[in-house]
Amino acid sequence: MVVISKSILVEFGLNHPDSIESLNKWFEVCKKSSWKNFAELKKTFNTVDYVGNDRYVFDIKGNKYRIVAMIFLDIRTIFIRFVGTQKDYDKIDCKLI
Repeated sequence: MVVISKSILVEFGLNHPDSIESLNKWFEVCKKSSWKNFAELKKTFNTVDYVGNDRYVFDIKGNKYRIVAMIFLDIRTIFIRFVGTQKDYDKIDCKLI
């Protein structure tokens, strides 16, 4: 998959150093994957949720952090829309972000 944009993960990691390892692992797994459907994605990330509008929510570091990403399986592209703490996540509408 093509992941756009890693800079969001890097920036978040600068402010939350304990997240860096987990964010990098998520990025590398996504980059090496070629999911064809949600079931395949779910096998890789068993806690991922589809929330509608092409948005998927990933739990990072034991649900301490969240990533909201738009995933287009047909063109193998992931757009990172949000990275934040659980508290920050509770303030957004992940279907629209």
